[in-house]
Amino acid sequence: MTAAARRIAVALFGPPGQGSFNESGHEGVLRARAAGHAVDVHWIPGLAAAERADALRALCAPGLDLLVAHGGQGDAPVQQMHAEFPDTVFAITQGSFLAANTASYEVLQEHSAFLAGVLAGLASRSRVVAHLSGEKVRPGLKGRAAFASGVRQAAPDCRFVTSFCGHQHDPDRAYETARRLQQQGADLVFAMIDGGRPGVSRACRELPIRQIGNVLDWVQRDPEVFVASAVADSGRCVSQAIEDFVNGHLRPGTHVAYDLARPEFVRLVVAPPLLAAHGAALARWTQGLLAGTVTVDTEYDGPEL
Repeated sequence: MTAAARRIAVALFGPPGQGSFNESGHEGVLRARAAGHAVDVHWIPGLAAAERADALRALCAPGLDLLVAHGGQGDAPVQQMHAEFPDTVFAITQGSFLAANTASYEVLQEHSAFLAGVLAGLASRSRVVAHLSGEKVRPGLKGRAAFASGVRQAAPDCRFVTSFCGHQHDPDRAYETARRLQQQGADLVFAMIDGGRPGVSRACRELPIRQIGNVLDWVQRDPEVFVASAVADSGRCVSQAIEDFVNGHLRPGTHVAYDLARPEFVRLVVAPPLLAAHGAALARWTQGLLAGTVTVDTEYDGPEL
């Protein structure tokens, strides 16, 4: 089968057109198309794993060569249905499930999240920093743990508060959660959120609290609200998985990861004033991560709101 004849689809979980994480995934699709690959995009709004699995079954039923499930939200539904389609190859971005016909591609969000925690610990004036996310999926839990690890190692005098609002795409829930975190004394919040981000940003405009974003460069997009952004461009995993599949390099049953050594995938973007104040320290922590002399926690067992 020629590359042009391959049947490739990408599943994005969430309401159509919402969220920076899915924006990153869609950019990965566009990158793959620009490279000459025909790729269909499907938005899956359902939240429950079984509902998502049914949606993936419907995509695979007519026959697919490759299905890329974008995000850790793809782990459970792919696990439920992959065996029903042994001739289809599955690639999950930011996931962990592996099988004879399933691979995983991941950008190590925990590296940029750890550096975000270092920065927050160094820059916080109230000595309380916060984390906010939506669903408790593996990437979000790892990112929370890494951020808390950075705070703890760089600024052990800081108090850390954290909460999951339960939905990645609900601005009102995210807004109320950000307000609760600020009421705990936090002046910086690391928001690992998608379509709900406008709610966090609204709280930041109303309250004495500033935001650290993730996935994309939010400092460039909204410098009044964001002091940094833990970039982890998972959309590049989408285009990489497609490129590998077409070229015969995708290996089911394996996990591919990209870290700070590939800054186009993973990096911390810092607003100029904080970069001037803390850039040298961040560079030292970055070198420690790359050298393996700094350990990043991937589990958090502390309290949460």
